[in-house]
Amino acid sequence: MSTDTARERLVVIGGDATGMSAASQARRLKGPDELEIVAFERGHFTSYSACGIPYWVGGQVAERDELIARTPEEHRARDIDLRTRTEVTEIDVAGRRVRSRELDGGAESWTSYDKLVIATGARPVRPELPGIDAPGVHGVQTLDDGQALLDTLRATEGRHAVVVGAGYIGVEMAEALIHRGYEVTVVNRGAEPMSTLDADMGRLVHEAMTGMGITMVDDAEVTKILTGDDGRARAVVTDDAEYPADVVVLGIGVRPETTLAQEAGLPLGAHGGLLTDRAMRVRGHENIWSGGDCVEVLDLVSGSERHIALGTHANKHGQVIGSNVGGDYATFPGVVGTAVSKVCDLEIARTGLREKDARRAGLQYVTVTIESTSRAGYYPGAALMTVKMLAERRTGRLLGVQIVGREGAAKRVDVAAVALTAGMTVEQMTALDLGYAPPFSPVWDPVLVAARKAVAAVRAG
Repeated sequence: MSTDTARERLVVIGGDATGMSAASQARRLKGPDELEIVAFERGHFTSYSACGIPYWVGGQVAERDELIARTPEEHRARDIDLRTRTEVTEIDVAGRRVRSRELDGGAESWTSYDKLVIATGARPVRPELPGIDAPGVHGVQTLDDGQALLDTLRATEGRHAVVVGAGYIGVEMAEALIHRGYEVTVVNRGAEPMSTLDADMGRLVHEAMTGMGITMVDDAEVTKILTGDDGRARAVVTDDAEYPADVVVLGIGVRPETTLAQEAGLPLGAHGGLLTDRAMRVRGHENIWSGGDCVEVLDLVSGSERHIALGTHANKHGQVIGSNVGGDYATFPGVVGTAVSKVCDLEIARTGLREKDARRAGLQYVTVTIESTSRAGYYPGAALMTVKMLAERRTGRLLGVQIVGREGAAKRVDVAAVALTAGMTVEQMTALDLGYAPPFSPVWDPVLVAARKAVAAVRAG
């Protein structure tokens, strides 16, 4: 604990979205004479958009620093003792202190706390395979990772790239590499890309990516990465084939980075994330909070806990934590699982439950799928989209929506996200007063067309 009895000390582990949002909000509420704030970040950068890294790599964002919302120097100017390139190696819950190590010098020290925020984020899945650590093989989680990948792309003469994994990171990195002029192969262990969608919607993504010139290899397990005489990656090998690779990008997904928390005896959920209450306080610990990619959150549709690594949630968690640490009050009620992505001109969106999620939750449901256009069919630029909707059998409660289409498709999922949060039925949705004009929508918005068809399915069931 702080030796200055006139003020408390807040220690923050992690200097990105949740950690620095929490620190900044706490500082707004309490000045340095009331609250000392010490934050540890093992990287070089703070408060940046990891979601923007694929677009920086692909060239749509010109400079790395455009992704940085607030630099370490700006945080320090607000009386936050931010220590970059410093990794916390141990949490002593009983003693209310953390051990840290300077990555560049190796010096170790203990720092006491009155209040602690754990914002350690998530770590990329990196399977133990021969060649996985070879030069030319890259994960993409931090700005340092993005810079390393760009350095490789600029130094590489070959033009073959393999992306391992076809989730959000995988498809976004496939697009980035296409923009860089590479021949791209995506190797995916699932039957279809985008496992966050049902397989029938993932098939649409597969077909679109193939049409863009991306080689899609589904139902394939990577067994090793071959290296050349120079030790660099040169090919990705599966059980059935070998794919040339001058650069390999891992987009297999992430897991909560909760090693410190687990070693400290803090409660973890089924997905490995920290468990918190609505105030983002770690369960059973009055003076410890956690948020962002290292926690599990309540799914408002299924009622279960789930792990969702998204910057939108992380920033909200930070605001809630900072308010509570600073003496105010705030809560985070939960999520409905909304996410959007794109690969070239294809837009992908989902919210709520997939079919397998609904089955796992013990829900009986109906599904409908419709095709519509982003604008009135006669208006120039109208693009096709497919909308799939799940509703609870008998009650008609909306359970989930997935959308795949071109321009104007993805953000339509926000209507469904609001309906899910409000607990609306598909019949109630059909009466929503949505904006209409030919340049923006058909008379019946595609989401409402799906809702009407879902109403019929519910009545028939």
